[in-house]
Amino acid sequence: MKPSVWVRMDTWVRHLVPVGVTLVLLLLTAIPTRIPGLSGIIPMLPLMGVYYWAIYRPDLLPAWSAFLIGLLYDIIGGTPLGVNALVLLSVQGIAAGQRRFFLGKSFMVAWWAFGLLAAAAAGATWLLVTILYGQALDASPVIFDYLLTMGLFPLLTWTLARTQMAFLKEV
Repeated sequence: MKPSVWVRMDTWVRHLVPVGVTLVLLLLTAIPTRIPGLSGIIPMLPLMGVYYWAIYRPDLLPAWSAFLIGLLYDIIGGTPLGVNALVLLSVQGIAAGQRRFFLGKSFMVAWWAFGLLAAAAAGATWLLVTILYGQALDASPVIFDYLLTMGLFPLLTWTLARTQMAFLKEV
């Protein structure tokens, strides 16, 4: 029997959850903090989203969507067009490629691997922006962005896992 229109629409919307959640994380990075001294420090929330979904549901956040999210990240963040797109695409490819290794491992292994991948992503972003601007940029905001991202990773991963269990259990 063919599923009804409502069932097909529900399935379609559920398939959009990873992209939608990652876009919400991207929009959260655009919110000004108004905290003195911390206005330039922004956690890499879209990176966390792409990493999580690339491991646990790569079928619902394919490479092309990571690339488009990265382009939007460049537009919102004011970085040269293509920098974050390339970085998020690389993170998605590496994490999805190592998916078999991560499945069944403890959270600490995923956190450790994310730390390595996030450090490489932050360094690559800084290096690409430095090259494209033609002058060395201060690396301290990038380091603090990385540290804040690593500190928020457990909370965000817990939230993404709950989202996956709530919306994607049957998909």
